[in-house]
Amino acid sequence: MLIGVAIAAVLLLLVMITYFKINPFVTLMIVSVFLGVAAGMPFDKVLASIQAGLGNTLGFIAIVLGLGTMLGKMLEESGGAERIAKTLINLFGLKKVHWAMMIVAFIVGIPVFFQVGVVLLIPLVFTIAKETGISLLKVGLPLVAGLSIVHGLVPPHPAAMAAVDIFKADVGKTILYSLIVGLPAAALAGPLFASFISKRMRVVGVPEGFADQIKAGREDHEMPGFGITVFTILLPVILMLFATIADLTMDRTSQMFAILKFIGSPFMALLIALLFAFYSFGFSRNFNLTQIGKFCDQSLPAMASILMVIGGGGAFNKVLLDSGIGNEIAKMASTMGLSPIMLAWTIAAMIRVATGSSTVSMMTAAGIVAPLVANTAGVSKEIIVLAVGSGALVLSHVNDAGFWIVKEYFGMTVTETLKTWTVLETILSVSSLVFILLLSKVVS
Repeated sequence: MLIGVAIAAVLLLLVMITYFKINPFVTLMIVSVFLGVAAGMPFDKVLASIQAGLGNTLGFIAIVLGLGTMLGKMLEESGGAERIAKTLINLFGLKKVHWAMMIVAFIVGIPVFFQVGVVLLIPLVFTIAKETGISLLKVGLPLVAGLSIVHGLVPPHPAAMAAVDIFKADVGKTILYSLIVGLPAAALAGPLFASFISKRMRVVGVPEGFADQIKAGREDHEMPGFGITVFTILLPVILMLFATIADLTMDRTSQMFAILKFIGSPFMALLIALLFAFYSFGFSRNFNLTQIGKFCDQSLPAMASILMVIGGGGAFNKVLLDSGIGNEIAKMASTMGLSPIMLAWTIAAMIRVATGSSTVSMMTAAGIVAPLVANTAGVSKEIIVLAVGSGALVLSHVNDAGFWIVKEYFGMTVTETLKTWTVLETILSVSSLVFILLLSKVVS
């Protein structure tokens, strides 16, 4: 009966979001109440479970998301993203500019949301396409591939960080594994696929209405240096990796171990990076404290909706666990001999296709799979985090906001967007799954 309740809850979630177009956060709250009551939980326990799940999830992720969003805003305002793009484009040359765009997106995408990354970097795509005559698809698809894979797999992105918290995975290992998996997947779906499809599909120039986004750009002296920009963006990743190295190599009673674990926690790593960005992207670019404070204030409204969805996902996951449904799913999966990796990927993929939201699919799949992983020996929690993120990228179509963003910026029809963006996302998902399965043979 509990398994049937879980299936009914997921179906209700999908119908409310896709058919009735109800806000995902409101939907998650309604479904969480339905799930708890239908599973036979006392009313007061249902409310307590929802409150605990939402509070515990946001208690961790709100800090990370807030600091990361501010860091992304500082990168944007300082011209750091433009510096990285121009440097790598000059380094790679025009013949390999599509590879440069993938790497730009991978680096810049670490502290910013997918949508923000597209808006931030698409003027460079337009400029290159117009000035060189290179296909907009060949230059632009690697950009969205790099941004998308980072969004799905690489902490400190919010959904990936929330999955790390749900599975109690090691954030440093997750970052390391996500880079091993993400870079080759982005190469396949980005530059390689773009080179293939751009010869078979013609997208004519910069779409009307976006010509004003083609700008001469900042002068060289108006942007921070390449080295300091990359270092600032990667500083939280470096600090979190230091904490993982300390876990693997150091005496846990030593003072240095305690220090590295402290500065390598997601909260402290991002706080340190943001404070450093106040100098590297702020004071050194002649911004004063008032301007820096204004940039931080401007960055916060954009995170509200994603934060609420993640909190709602945390509430849903907590009810799954407290009602006993999670354990029933784990028992059923163990008797069927399902691979935890394939189970995580499949559940996330199904919810992604139905709802269009990678965040909703990651949160829901993580809640369903977490009890199974907790009771299964020899399964890397970090690998399961990546499997959930990989499944949450598959088959983006008309119910996904990212689909329409790409369609409009590239000036494509719905059919053309399905042939390019939807295929790209599916290549990202399937190829990253293959790399995850291969990596799982090495780590446990």
